[in-house]
Amino acid sequence: MTDLEKTALPNAALTTTEVPRTVVPAGITDPVASARAELRAALAAIEVRGNFPRRIEKATSRGVVRARAFAHRNPPAAGAAVVAAAAAVGGLVWVLARAISR
Repeated sequence: MTDLEKTALPNAALTTTEVPRTVVPAGITDPVASARAELRAALAAIEVRGNFPRRIEKATSRGVVRARAFAHRNPPAAGAAVVAAAAAVGGLVWVLARAISR
């Protein structure tokens, strides 16, 4: 299911609008339907905020896209960044190994 779903307004027979899942659609006059829509929106918001693996996956995907765009724009700087990151990780491993061996 996507973040946007088509929600038909009860008063508009054939009109659909794009509404995020975490928003209550406007124009609901029935109190029961309104309560259900509010509950659905609240549960969707809780799911979005509480689903850490999905949030981490999305953040990782955004980071990969940004890194690829950076590498495409400036290959030498991207190579230098990779070398610097590898050196930092290697240094950290060396420091940890040295601390453990003492």
